[in-house]
Amino acid sequence: MSKAVLADLKERELSCYVFEKNGRSSTPEEIFTSPVGEGYSFAIEQPLERPDESFLSLPLGLLDFRVLELPFSDVRKIRELVPFEIDNLVLGGSRSVVFDVHVVSRADGKSQVLVAYVPKETLRAILEQLRGSGIDPKAVISVELAAVVASSATAEEIATRLLAPEPMDSKARMESAYKEITDPTINLRRGEFAYTVDDERAKRSLKMTAVLVLLLLLVFAADSIMGIIASKRESNSIRETMRKTYQGLFPAEKRVSNELYQLRAHMKELKDKEESFIGVSPLKVLLDLSRVGRPGIVFREVSVDKENIVLKGECSTLSDVQKTKSELEKVFAGVNISDTKPSAENRTLFTIVAKGRKT
Repeated sequence: MSKAVLADLKERELSCYVFEKNGRSSTPEEIFTSPVGEGYSFAIEQPLERPDESFLSLPLGLLDFRVLELPFSDVRKIRELVPFEIDNLVLGGSRSVVFDVHVVSRADGKSQVLVAYVPKETLRAILEQLRGSGIDPKAVISVELAAVVASSATAEEIATRLLAPEPMDSKARMESAYKEITDPTINLRRGEFAYTVDDERAKRSLKMTAVLVLLLLLVFAADSIMGIIASKRESNSIRETMRKTYQGLFPAEKRVSNELYQLRAHMKELKDKEESFIGVSPLKVLLDLSRVGRPGIVFREVSVDKENIVLKGECSTLSDVQKTKSELEKVFAGVNISDTKPSAENRTLFTIVAKGRKT
């Protein structure tokens, strides 16, 4: 629960109260009372601990007032126009005073506005005295003015009561003070007197947040860079392993530029030859030939692929070729004599083609 200190400046004394700003009760705790001398000078004997928030209430005797009727109701526009009105009413013009406005009523696009102002030098002197005691008011209000405004129905009634204000008892004063620190009727901390502590805190907080975000980004960037370096090292290690493995598989290749591409090329070459090897058993074919009776016949060349078995050899006569064909038909299917011709040694050369083993 936050606490707020109210420095309640009156004609004869300065009283400081502590309010529980978010509490249900408006009854404050009085810290001290100090006499006020000529020119609203005062002394606070013991500096206060810095509160969560602090406020300064000015007495009606320090303020001047004007009631104006203006042709619009927007408060921002009203504050822009009021300095020109004050220039005609105040000696030294609007530059010599600090002012704020309170819209009393609005009707038909017009507004009746109460303007309260105080000389800058007077306000500056009071604020400097408070800062010396650890109080930097967030807002400069007037408890007495707020009570008059709250109990008046019209601007004319406000103006009349401000000319001869009624004294306030302690309870009414504290009730009015509690409402003012929650929702001020006027706030004279404007312009060069504007309260900037919260803004400075927000700026410092934003700077700290920006620094933390920057540090976080740097950590993230460093982690990303380290990850990239580690990945690159791992990639180089894998590439080196691939190169050594490839050179072990294909030692005859002297120029290796892209191991993966060249390995794929070898795989494609092997795949193209796959059909030539699948389902072929040369040893079994040779064993079958060894069991075939072939008197006087010599096989000089045996070619085996997936579809055909080609036998080339020589024998004494053509009838021996026919006998060999008959013997082969016992083991192989689709046996045909492809070619016969005499040799220089007066023997017969032949070529027999078989389609495969019988199942």
